[in-house]
Amino acid sequence: MHLLSLSYDLHIHSCLSPCGDGDSTPANIVGMAVVKELDVIALCDHNTSKNCPAAKKVADAYGVTFISGMEITTAEEVHVVCLLPTVEKALELDEYVSARLLPVTNDPLLFGEQLIMDYDDNITGTEPRLLINATSISFDEVFPLLESLGGVAIPAHIDKSTNSLLSNLGFIPPDSVFRTVEVKNAELFGKLVKEHEYLNSCKMITNSDAHYIQDINEPVNFLHVQERSPKGVIEALRNPGIFR
Repeated sequence: MHLLSLSYDLHIHSCLSPCGDGDSTPANIVGMAVVKELDVIALCDHNTSKNCPAAKKVADAYGVTFISGMEITTAEEVHVVCLLPTVEKALELDEYVSARLLPVTNDPLLFGEQLIMDYDDNITGTEPRLLINATSISFDEVFPLLESLGGVAIPAHIDKSTNSLLSNLGFIPPDSVFRTVEVKNAELFGKLVKEHEYLNSCKMITNSDAHYIQDINEPVNFLHVQERSPKGVIEALRNPGIFR
């Protein structure tokens, strides 16, 4: 099997996330990926994918492989990175999640603006509800949901002390189906594997979780894929054992 090696950052936030910087616009994010010579990036705002269409259009123009995504906050307040094969599937997920987001109004002065933009970085709207809240979607429900949409769900930053699978649940559910996990500090993965046997069967990825464009990763992390496309990346993350 001939595999391609792609530099990646699959967890980037835009100005639509209330904790995201105002300069983290769709065009600026793609521009920074071009400057840093990344092959593939994913936009994963909190509980929404509404800035993905703009980012995808810019990425296509610059030759950056773009994956439409979302960082779902489950009912247990566990963060899960969700990657979709198309913008349309991401917006389908957006509609599903939106109906299950807590009805709390955002206070821009307290939490930050939640800006929806077009590909020229013009503001086309705002999200009125606070996006960093939990949804009513349980951790276990996320994985079949993403499977039904042709995507992949990845427990986010499992080594963090907040909003992670291990910090919030304290264990890995024995009936888990994920095969890739995200860690913030790659050096901790060996320790986590010793503590949680399930992780022996998992691939580790590490992303920037950038809320500021300057924090987007340098091209130091690589994925081996069969094709340079959202579908190729998703397949490699779903079944990492065959892409080593």
